[in-house]
Amino acid sequence: MLQSYIPFLPEGAKPINNHVAIYRHDDKIEFYTASGPIYSCREGDMYALRLAQAIIITQKATTPAEIANALHINRTTAYRNLNRYKKHGPAGLITDKKTNRKAYKLNGVTKRKVQTFLNEGYSLKAAAKKYGITEGCIRYAIKKGAIVREKPETHQKLKTASERSKEDNSCAIGIGAKRDAERVLANIGKIIEATPHFNASEGVRHAGVLLALPALAMVGLLEAGTKAYSTLHKGFYGLQSVLLTLSFMALLRIKTPEQLKRCNPGELGIVLGLDRAPEVKTLRKKLKEMGLCNKAGEFISFLSNRWAHQNKDVIGFAYIDGHVRPYNGRKYKLPKTHVARRRLCMSATTDFWINDARCEPLFFVTAQANDSLLSMLEKEVIPELKKLAGKGNRVTLIFDREGWSPRSFEKWSKADIDVITYRKGKYDPWPEDCFIEIESHLRGRSVKYLLGERSIKIKKNFWLREVRRLCDNGHQTSIITTRQDINCEQVARRMFFRWNQENFFRYMREEYGLDHLVTNDVEPADVERLVPNPEKKEKRKLIKGLKQELERLIKDYGHKAFQNDERHLPTNPDYKKKIPEVKKQIKQSETDLKQISDRIAVKQLLAKHEIVRLETERKMFTDGIKMICYRAETYLFNLIAPFFSRNNDEGRAFLKSVFQQPADIIPDREQSIMNVKFHTMSTPRANRALKQLCDAMNYESYVYPGTSITLVFEVG
Repeated sequence: MLQSYIPFLPEGAKPINNHVAIYRHDDKIEFYTASGPIYSCREGDMYALRLAQAIIITQKATTPAEIANALHINRTTAYRNLNRYKKHGPAGLITDKKTNRKAYKLNGVTKRKVQTFLNEGYSLKAAAKKYGITEGCIRYAIKKGAIVREKPETHQKLKTASERSKEDNSCAIGIGAKRDAERVLANIGKIIEATPHFNASEGVRHAGVLLALPALAMVGLLEAGTKAYSTLHKGFYGLQSVLLTLSFMALLRIKTPEQLKRCNPGELGIVLGLDRAPEVKTLRKKLKEMGLCNKAGEFISFLSNRWAHQNKDVIGFAYIDGHVRPYNGRKYKLPKTHVARRRLCMSATTDFWINDARCEPLFFVTAQANDSLLSMLEKEVIPELKKLAGKGNRVTLIFDREGWSPRSFEKWSKADIDVITYRKGKYDPWPEDCFIEIESHLRGRSVKYLLGERSIKIKKNFWLREVRRLCDNGHQTSIITTRQDINCEQVARRMFFRWNQENFFRYMREEYGLDHLVTNDVEPADVERLVPNPEKKEKRKLIKGLKQELERLIKDYGHKAFQNDERHLPTNPDYKKKIPEVKKQIKQSETDLKQISDRIAVKQLLAKHEIVRLETERKMFTDGIKMICYRAETYLFNLIAPFFSRNNDEGRAFLKSVFQQPADIIPDREQSIMNVKFHTMSTPRANRALKQLCDAMNYESYVYPGTSITLVFEVG
């Protein structure tokens, strides 16, 4: 009968009569009619409950007996509250009565809460402490039969993968969407975000990624996300679930949102504490919403500041290199640059990454139009590094020959910025007796260098230090630095360690999909940006053609004059006319070339709507997530490094397999813990390394975000 009067009710709502229903959730009481919720208050707010009785009875929606039965109070109490309301209004319901017997009384509301709490498996002591009553009061209620104490189960039944699959497939509103009441409430804006909830499950795929959750928190994932974006629009999937989904995707090598279609949404949803993972269009919708917030820069800035302040020494040396992200589309005209790994000049976007002294990512900046390394150092990188380092602290930049500029080195040196880079240009070799053998240590391995050093003057009164390495084939690699306080071994080691940044780019491309474009949308670019003048290029091409023509004419004229007998027939006079004409054209073209400007504004070449660049907000945010995941993975790798000392790549491959490892998830609500029991791995060494990781993460006592459950990891 109720359905014909009230078309929609939340799951768990109970009818009072054909016109009114009551819904209790999260310590709240809500009253519903056919038009929706009409009154809401806290269960412990006695004044609000008295006011609710009076208002609803006055509207003749219920009788005093009906609402008294729904609220578990005496019918006389409901009549008394109604009479006070009619005589004195809302003020008549205010009472100043105080009692010190509250801890010994178990009213209807508290009795129902205690019953629910005990049904979830908690102890009498925990229930008494939570609701502010004595344990004896609860025991007396159990003795009288007012509260039923069920015997706790000695063993939790774990749902198998087959049982979970059947449940997911039988859901009415979509595969794995079991929490339909919350989804309906989210659809009408009643909840900000679904709360994580875990059930006992056996052999959950990808459960190993939970092992990285404490590391992600230490790196600053949720803290940075909350600081930058606060909250998203109300919905079932909120900021926390989006951040965790993207992070778990990166660690599981799910490189694009479209690849989520290959994963079981219910299994991935379990590790998120939800019924299922978000589908592709939902995730893209959330990413678009975050892109419109324009907070990606704040997100990256918060992370880099956090990492820099955790250890100031890591920004004493900063590795800088550009990474070219090719654009393979044809819809938009983007600036072109040389893509070294493809040996092609193609449309692309250039990011300049700054890695710290351990070659871990610190931050990155995106060039407007593939600007040079030197210009980006001046405009973007150095100001940000000085801000991170703090006043009075020197920073040493390490980069390749693209940033060579003695004039800039001198200026930077005065501003507390040192450099280490390769020397550019030709230089004479040093005698072999200038080099001595020096032993260095790189990633725990002993390396021997043949090194020599001198001081050289590049500009007037500006001296630099040159360190050279003699290779086995006789080649000499020259390194230039403004640092005078470190020995030549450190200079060479720091310079050659730069190759780790190249390895970082390759690893991020292959494992994390760094080159993937999260969106093909574009945004307006700077219309005043200067670009090479195409007219000057055409003029140079014309001059080159005229010079080739002149050379051909002179060659033909000389050849024919040599073979011709001048006594019988003169040489063709046309050459004497054509050659001066071509020379005149060349001279005029060269004069015109000098008057043409080298660079012009791009707005003179393209229409305003054509001057665009790829959207940066979503790219910056997703790249920031990948930076976080790489740092978290590095933290875990450092914990197990002794197990894989011979091969560093083997350690990261092991972590990749750990993240894919299945595990049993067993929540214990009474102790507020969740056991994650890993299945055995393929080798004893792998199991020992996994045990090391579990012990380290258990030491952190990490509480799953949005809950009060502590994660406990075990190896089966």
